[in-house]
Amino acid sequence: MPHRPRSTRSGPSGSALAPALAVLLAVGPVAAAARPAADASQEVQLEELSVVGNAGPGRAADGYLAKRSVAATRTDTPLREVPQTVVVVPDQVLQDAAATRIDTALDLAGVGRANNFAGLGLAEFTIRGFATGEYYRNGFPINRGYPNSPDIASIERVEVLKGPSAFLYGRGDPGGTFNIVSKQPLAERSFAIGTQYGSFNTKRSTFDATGAVSEDGTVLARLTGAVEDNGSFRDFVSSDRYYLAPAIAWKPGADTTVTLEGELISAGQTFDRGIVPFRGSVLAVPRTRYIGEPGLAPFRNDNALGQLRIEHRFDPDWVLTAGTQVLGGNIAGDAVQTVGVLGDGRTLRRTFDRRELTWSDLDVQVNLAGKFETGPFRHTLLLGLEYDSYRYREVITRSNANTDPFFLDLLSPRYGQALPARTVPGSNLLENTQSYAGYVQDQIDLTPRLHALVGVRVEDIGLTSTSYINDRTTRLQGTAATPRFGLVYDLLDWVSVYGNYARSFRPNTGTDRNFRPFAFQEGEGYEIGAKFDLLDGRLSATAALFDIARTNVLTADPVDQNFSVATGEIRSRGFDLSVAGYLAPGWRVIGTFTALDAAVTRDNTIPVGTRVANVPANAFALQSVYEFQEGALRGLGLGGGVNVVGRRAAGTAVSTFDLPEYAVFNLISYYRITPDVRIYLNVDNLFDAVYYDRGWQNRYASPGTPRLVTGGVAARF
Repeated sequence: MPHRPRSTRSGPSGSALAPALAVLLAVGPVAAAARPAADASQEVQLEELSVVGNAGPGRAADGYLAKRSVAATRTDTPLREVPQTVVVVPDQVLQDAAATRIDTALDLAGVGRANNFAGLGLAEFTIRGFATGEYYRNGFPINRGYPNSPDIASIERVEVLKGPSAFLYGRGDPGGTFNIVSKQPLAERSFAIGTQYGSFNTKRSTFDATGAVSEDGTVLARLTGAVEDNGSFRDFVSSDRYYLAPAIAWKPGADTTVTLEGELISAGQTFDRGIVPFRGSVLAVPRTRYIGEPGLAPFRNDNALGQLRIEHRFDPDWVLTAGTQVLGGNIAGDAVQTVGVLGDGRTLRRTFDRRELTWSDLDVQVNLAGKFETGPFRHTLLLGLEYDSYRYREVITRSNANTDPFFLDLLSPRYGQALPARTVPGSNLLENTQSYAGYVQDQIDLTPRLHALVGVRVEDIGLTSTSYINDRTTRLQGTAATPRFGLVYDLLDWVSVYGNYARSFRPNTGTDRNFRPFAFQEGEGYEIGAKFDLLDGRLSATAALFDIARTNVLTADPVDQNFSVATGEIRSRGFDLSVAGYLAPGWRVIGTFTALDAAVTRDNTIPVGTRVANVPANAFALQSVYEFQEGALRGLGLGGGVNVVGRRAAGTAVSTFDLPEYAVFNLISYYRITPDVRIYLNVDNLFDAVYYDRGWQNRYASPGTPRLVTGGVAARF
């Protein structure tokens, strides 16, 4: 495989980690000088450049152990050579867990749960103390609007990037993001089917067909799909889901590959925010309690996307990748929501709402990457351009909670009341966003053991928002430069140390009291860490310290509380550890631990030190499976997992309620009847813990699933 430079981020000395970062960056050259002269003068051949860019590569993981990443640098780079914490969750992990949604992968990667838009999709999650909704598929943004949660059926692996990642991916929050690498067409023909049944009347079937479709093998195809019909432990809640992901790859010559890939998801889900606590206690309300109205038709969330990706190799050292993605979606449905609680703490004030949301997005990317030398230094250069055009339309109407009250007793609900008229225009909004970006990145081998990464992205973004309720249009236009710097030094063959500095940005929507647009939110992050290859390379680990700040956060205007000013600040500092690989032949493991302090450091109404919503001080997740390799038990796999999450605030607010800490244990078991036929039986939440995995707007708490028994059969032909 090609050699890759490594990188770290260095930056201003204002951070608490800056002195440690300076020490780390100083150690590298000193240690390099201390190496024997024979090592320092070794000739290293330039290998053929492998640039992934917008196209997904083949399998890059052995079971739980991943050695390479495409998301961190947009090139196919060894993880040891990336100056950043990158947690890769391969599909074997998800298969063992009998997962259907991406939440399982994110839990094991140290990503926290946040707003899931009443079960309709993955709207928001937390990384390193910051909420974000930005995520990608093969390098393209797929979080536009309110898309369905990604389905496991077509996922090859999930790569979670921790820390600011705006350099490669543009606008977003500084905690991090993740990229989904989809399954690509294979030359060998195969057909796989699976069926799965579980508690609460959950049913799911999947298929995956791939192979060459031309006699000369230049055209390959793949089609994956899934169908679900699910009940729920929640009263009056149900869902269905239809998923299809076609892909075709054409190789007209040895140096060119053209890939066309699509994804269609149609899902119905009862709108379900969760429960409202009774006098601050979520445990006082049954986790099955539904606070809407039974009988309303489920929301429909329909999504479609198409990606066209082209890769052309000029020679072993230079590769051009280009691609475009078009996506669109819509949500429509009726819902009942809580807008307040009466003084008795149990009588909910509710509204009857109608939502109609539509969105579309066009994203175009071009990347040129190449390897070359300048004197003693070896370079991997990446040049990129990106254009994005996003349109979002929102119409919400609701009843008037004051003139047309619509109550529900939280502890003794009486359903079936007449639905009130929807007379209040909650929102009637059109947003158009356009951005143009260019970036340059250079990964430099300064010595055989010291590697640098430097890069900068410049993005110009314009946002036009029109409210048809007050006939007001606001326009925001701005340019942001987001650099990143990093160094990696190989202390030994099995351990490297690194440091990095990076920035991020995202637009603030709305205007101040003078109807002027707000300044961009800005993020700044420092990270130092070490990466280990243990047990003869069977187990990898990364340990990191980080310090991240987000400024220009909206807070109440001290002159007029009806408006906001962009003067707030949030800071997160902490430590995280990730491990993945094999403890012994057949014994695979993956896990993360995070300890952090994420709090408000400046605000006009919220006290300094207030905890950030949905962010625990400590979280730990682990999954481990042993598959017998010999004897009568060969093919039997036994294991389990645990997810421990500390106490969290349900809102970043002056007065809030807490979500209690929890620990959920899972059991995993399967048996390979033949290498291609597998039966399995899993138990999630083995001890039937009562827990709440997320809060929303300091109002709702989402109950976690009780004990869930899942069994199924998977076969490949």
